[in-house]
Amino acid sequence: MRGAGPVRHDGTVPELPEIAALALFLRERAVGRVVMSVDVAEISALKTFSPQPAELVGRRVSGVCRHGKWIDVTTAAAADCAPLHLVVHLARAGWLRWHDHVPETPVRLGRSPLALRVRFDDGSGFSLTEAGTRRRLAVHVVTSPQQVPAIATLGVEPLSPGFTVELLGELLAARRQQVKGLLRNQGTIAGIGNAYSDEILHAARLSPFTPTTSFDPARTAELYGAIVGVLREAVEAAAGRPADDLKDAKRRNLRVHCRTGLPCRGWDGIPCGDIVHEVAFADSSLQYCPTCQTGGHPLADRRRSRLLR
Repeated sequence: MRGAGPVRHDGTVPELPEIAALALFLRERAVGRVVMSVDVAEISALKTFSPQPAELVGRRVSGVCRHGKWIDVTTAAAADCAPLHLVVHLARAGWLRWHDHVPETPVRLGRSPLALRVRFDDGSGFSLTEAGTRRRLAVHVVTSPQQVPAIATLGVEPLSPGFTVELLGELLAARRQQVKGLLRNQGTIAGIGNAYSDEILHAARLSPFTPTTSFDPARTAELYGAIVGVLREAVEAAAGRPADDLKDAKRRNLRVHCRTGLPCRGWDGIPCGDIVHEVAFADSSLQYCPTCQTGGHPLADRRRSRLLR
């Protein structure tokens, strides 16, 4: 029996720009609203058991923010109680769907993409859904987001004042690894995933396999500019869009990620004449342009090499 091929994704896995837009979207609609019900439809999504989701009921939403690729909904009680946070990671196939009027259909365990549904006092609310059979969406109810280990260990936010070219130089020099791996490491730089690491490296004209210890000050500055520029442009493009439009908007703006076999749009927005290539792994793949990033030389694709033996 032949092994399954790599898991394919269409570029819509939520990363920093989309999570920032979802947090803004939710903040504009949910802050000030009182939680009337929290219904769990997928037990595996709930990663904490105390406090319970039901303890959010009766609390007023006081804020919505982002930590890396996590959404943090803060609720406050009228009494002198500690705030409770509903903290969500959408993983690869999760999404947040807003309802002006929450469906009246009772929430049942399993048998649908629905993982959790929240209803507010004006009848509005949101659902967390997850496509496919792999259940990776995560929901935590905590008194502090720092109680979530993956948040407590997040690296620097790449659009924060604390992220400087000097800090990037230190991160690159800390240990030898491939630059794409460093960009995706949430404990080093928060919020960048497979798609935007491809886009950043394309903009910086760098091979994804470039060793981090090979960077000189000039190349470090180019990578820093690409990180900030690509993410800032994506955040601005996503801001203010309805949640349902974010996936299509992201796909339209990608230059190399999930564009295998299509013409390269050029690192500077001017088509270079080459096509986008791919390197596939067991559960993911990366895309790049040989002309823009690797001196015109295609990178070895281990999967394809095995098939040719």
